[in-house]
Amino acid sequence: MSEIRSSPGEPASAGRRRRADAERSRTAVLDAATKLLGERPDASMDAIAAAAGVTRQTVYAHYPSREVLLAAVVDRISAEALAAIDAVGLDEGPAVDALLRLVEASWQTFERYPLLLRIAPGELDPSADHERHEPVADRLLRLIRRGQRAGEIDRGLRPAWLVTAVIALGHAAGEEVRSGRMSARAATAALRVSLVRLLGAQDHSPR
Repeated sequence: MSEIRSSPGEPASAGRRRRADAERSRTAVLDAATKLLGERPDASMDAIAAAAGVTRQTVYAHYPSREVLLAAVVDRISAEALAAIDAVGLDEGPAVDALLRLVEASWQTFERYPLLLRIAPGELDPSADHERHEPVADRLLRLIRRGQRAGEIDRGLRPAWLVTAVIALGHAAGEEVRSGRMSARAATAALRVSLVRLLGAQDHSPR
């Protein structure tokens, strides 16, 4: 969004009010899009404007295209998901337990925001999507290295490969839910068991 500046001769307080109003409308649009796209992935910009209580022109002033708005929604959800992951204590207890807590926190985000499972391939910029995964990948890498040092996780596989495989399994579980082939509960259970086996932690019993 372009910066809103005070006009020449306009009091500074008026400029601040304009900026505050613009921020409120931007937040209203993002709130409405997050909710509406979760219910109706094909919701139009007009529908989002109506839900936000603003004009169509206001939506486009903040988000020039539907793709830009969708990316902003996903960025917001991703930030919330990362905060939830960090809240589960990744440095506490056995690494495998911590990794499974990470997975559980991630799936709670999916359940709270079903939009994430309804985004069609190609709707988001692949490079930006990769950047969104990087913070989670970094945490997974740290956990896997800690687990390998402790002998909890198979040391015969490179940590970077295990990170890639864990993320791929997560995507596979999400696709099963998105297609309707599995329920979220079944996919979560299958993912947990698969991850334990992938990591070589056969003596670990997922709860």
